[in-house]
Amino acid sequence: MGTFVGHFVPGLAFTILGLWHTHNTIRSYKLKGPSNFSSSTWFPFPSPISILHHLELYILVSFSVLAAVLQLLGSDPLTLSFNPVDFEHATMFLHVVIYSAVAIAVDVSPSETLSGLVGALAASVFGQELFLLHFHSTDHVGLEGHYHWLLQVIVAVSLLATIVTTGAPNSFVAAVLRSVSVLFQGVWFIVMGFALWVPSLAPKGCHAVGSGSTGHRHGAIACGTEEAGRRAVALANLQYSWTLAGISILTAYLCLKPKIKCMEYRRLQSLGLDIGQASGDPSDGLKQVHASV
Repeated sequence: MGTFVGHFVPGLAFTILGLWHTHNTIRSYKLKGPSNFSSSTWFPFPSPISILHHLELYILVSFSVLAAVLQLLGSDPLTLSFNPVDFEHATMFLHVVIYSAVAIAVDVSPSETLSGLVGALAASVFGQELFLLHFHSTDHVGLEGHYHWLLQVIVAVSLLATIVTTGAPNSFVAAVLRSVSVLFQGVWFIVMGFALWVPSLAPKGCHAVGSGSTGHRHGAIACGTEEAGRRAVALANLQYSWTLAGISILTAYLCLKPKIKCMEYRRLQSLGLDIGQASGDPSDGLKQVHASV
């Protein structure tokens, strides 16, 4: 994952998954209301074809298996050498495969008492991600280390929110926070890919260093002076805040965006009450409206 592509592709996948979860979580809350809302770690794909019901989970399994295999094979598939970094990255994807496979098995199972197991495995995905990021065999120092430290903060939020939703599935705040944190992870991965592995985007006074055996850049960013390093860290903090601000605006828009059906129902209900007041019986007005519809 120590390349631009290694950050951009997983980041894009996390971003799409986060958008999917954020949209469906808010939509479910609007349709069911506070009393009937229940969070979910995955969402069925709306399709008349039954096999596409678990499309999200199938994609997670396929993508994670492919990513893990590519990590283990490395740049030279014929050389089977033990590289701790590659095994750590592959292990992260392994936990995603376990979660997704169990989620499919639980959903097709007749038992309805295993939903907590899926939530626990979802929490374990973020827990292992945080664990392996924090105790990474490759020491991320300097600017690269700061970007990864900010990533750990996001993953920690995902872990805590998932634990809360597992124990309290009716918590809309925790459900939205979990979905948004997944989206944040994806966008931040993409930001890291551009900021750390595109030499032309290196901060002023800093430059990209190091390269892999195949010519792909594996280094981080080195700053020539302490002042340049502080400026680069400050820029990373601003990128973090701006990213969070953009995601917050998007989430607020989705929450505040009215449902068309709800608005039409309220208009009909209001019209029915007006007719009912004129006739002396509000229920008559509603009956007249429903009859006309």
